[in-house]
Amino acid sequence: QVQLVESGGGLVQAGGSLRLSCAASGRTFGSYAMGWFRQAPGKEREFVTALSWNGGKTVYADSVKGRFTISRDGAKNTVLLQMNSLKPEDTAVYYCAADRSLLHPSTWYGDYDYWGQGTLVTVSS
Repeated sequence: QVQLVESGGGLVQAGGSLRLSCAASGRTFGSYAMGWFRQAPGKEREFVTALSWNGGKTVYADSVKGRFTISRDGAKNTVLLQMNSLKPEDTAVYYCAADRSLLHPSTWYGDYDYWGQGTLVTVSS
């Protein structure tokens, strides 16, 4: 069993940056594919980015490509999401997700077995 806890959300002005962290407990997730999803008020959960279990492959949504970066800190059992050049449309609750069976990073939320509770990111214009 893996427990995921996100942190780092907050209020930022458009053009600013935030770094989200997803800390795992219960088991090391070095062999897990990891993903970040987000859900804005009144909208469905959408894919943001994902990382393969070995860190060799990353996938980004077109809306965040070139602005967001996902990375893994194995020593700290943490996955990071660096978000730069933030826009008001990035406002959402951000969730990290993990799955042990994925061979490649998935863009579909249904593929992930473990989820954090979410952290709110608000970007003001």
